[in-house]
Amino acid sequence: MDKNLFIAKNVIIQGITGGQGSFHAKAMKAAGTNVVAGTSPNKAGEVVDDIPVYVTVNDIMKDHSVDISVIFVPAPFAKAAILESITAKVPLIICITEGIPIHDMLHIKQRIVGGSSVLIGPNCPGVLLPGVNKLGIIPSGMGLAGSVGIVSRSGTLTYEAMAGLTARGIGQKYVIGIGGDPVRGTGFIECLDLFENDPDVTSIVMIGEIGGTDEIAAAEHIKNNITKPVYGYIAGHHAPAGVQLGHAGAILGSDDESASSKTARLTEASVRMSDSIVQLTQSVK
Repeated sequence: MDKNLFIAKNVIIQGITGGQGSFHAKAMKAAGTNVVAGTSPNKAGEVVDDIPVYVTVNDIMKDHSVDISVIFVPAPFAKAAILESITAKVPLIICITEGIPIHDMLHIKQRIVGGSSVLIGPNCPGVLLPGVNKLGIIPSGMGLAGSVGIVSRSGTLTYEAMAGLTARGIGQKYVIGIGGDPVRGTGFIECLDLFENDPDVTSIVMIGEIGGTDEIAAAEHIKNNITKPVYGYIAGHHAPAGVQLGHAGAILGSDDESASSKTARLTEASVRMSDSIVQLTQSVK
């Protein structure tokens, strides 16, 4: 991923007239994000906090260039919204919506591969560049501009890690919530490479969970490709096997998907692992 994706200026919100879309549109704008327009098929011509509402992304593009779309469209219609932005070649698409069916995401993944758009999410809190861009629902007041890159599968733990670092006066360049669904867009590896290649990032915080093997793949990638210090935590050390915890991605299906196994693999990759989120935020130099 190119770091310029996240500092681009013209942001739109798909689903801007819904409860979540309108609330967070105002919060994003208040944080300094340049929200130029939004979409709502049945409410075109209205305004939300002085932000004009259009029917489609293509309609917006007749009046504005579009760098980033943040999606709050309800799950039954989110597939169409994401595909609309992919077709319009929006460079960065961030989908906050949770509950999108796996079958829908499999189709979207096929469309993303080889395309020109980068997708973060779904079922994620979005991205925060403190002092630069708030793209989603991450509370901007918890952030502090600095040089740490955070990537996390857990929304709540993203906030806790960011707030803990801020309380210590340690600022962040990127706070990226990739979401916890089993099928999603951007993963750990793409974010790790972003942080590695950005000279403004001096250290990395990675937060994983039980379920799936993404953290194991990330451990191998860190071992072979990442030179900056990585601090890590895996949530779910006491999770019972076969039980869904929180969301569809957090299902412990095998020993390899357990918190202890992932912690061991990341430790072998020289990641400085912690036993709690508090210890994690205290360990970052």
